[in-house]
Amino acid sequence: MTDEYEVVDALEKREQRRVRRRDLFSGFAAASTAAGGFVLANQAGPVMAQSVSDADILNFALNLEYLEAQFYVQAATGMGLPENLLGGSGTRGQATGGRRVNFTDTAVAQYAREIAADEQAHVAFLRQALGSAVVAQPTIDIGTSPTGAFSTAARAAGLIGPGQSFDPYANDENFLLAAYIFEDVGVTAYKGASPLISNATFLEAAAGILAVEAYHASLVRTTLYAKGLQTPSLIDASIAISNARDSLDGQSDLDQGLTTSRMSGGVASNIAPLDENGIAFSRSAGQVLNIVYLNNMAVTGGGFFPNGVNGTLRMSASN
Repeated sequence: MTDEYEVVDALEKREQRRVRRRDLFSGFAAASTAAGGFVLANQAGPVMAQSVSDADILNFALNLEYLEAQFYVQAATGMGLPENLLGGSGTRGQATGGRRVNFTDTAVAQYAREIAADEQAHVAFLRQALGSAVVAQPTIDIGTSPTGAFSTAARAAGLIGPGQSFDPYANDENFLLAAYIFEDVGVTAYKGASPLISNATFLEAAAGILAVEAYHASLVRTTLYAKGLQTPSLIDASIAISNARDSLDGQSDLDQGLTTSRMSGGVASNIAPLDENGIAFSRSAGQVLNIVYLNNMAVTGGGFFPNGVNGTLRMSASN
């Protein structure tokens, strides 16, 4: 129970800070409506367009936070998100398949507990900001089945063979690789969404979450790189996962592994995946959904979200 208490303690401290800012975000729905909609390129292609609001964008982000939070909270404590953080509009689903990791590295265990608390706090914060406009948690697959999302992603990266399963809860290294699948995507998602938010207060909040996700991503990459110096297969796996993500989200190269070399044992670390200007990459909502749906076509569900996400932005891009 110690792990659970530490996560709860971290959450209580974050809640104290969140309460001090609650008034800033009350009445989100009214403010978002007053701000009006804007045109966003349709995720299925650049020709069509749709009008989306700040609430649509934050609900899209909330779907991703549901996924990350469920994974980390399960890995850290063996429990899921509390019931009071799951309701809202749209079809509410269950998160299936998670369990507690028997960590052997004390640092990795502590990182897992800290990130779990952060991600649960993100869910609570976005839900409070959205108010009555909030969407429910959709169905989420974070299990270990050979046909499940983690195994499908690992198979696409060449980490496992046909019929085999990838268990992200089996050990510290598998947990870190599973976290690596999510974290870089989260950073590019918030980076891509930030220019589309019209309300300055909500933009500031999204930028704050982006910063935290970048800290998480850097921590996961740093830890994997350090372990990879002793176990080069971890660096190989990071490159394979990066290539798999790039194969899903279109022709542009928006991903990088843990080294600047395309081979294991590369001497130069690559903790921050950046473009030639030293700037983090961006992904559109459609590109993000390509990765979490594990499909490079225009679809409305699959992968980690078997029935799709809830909200307006739910179709992946056609690549």
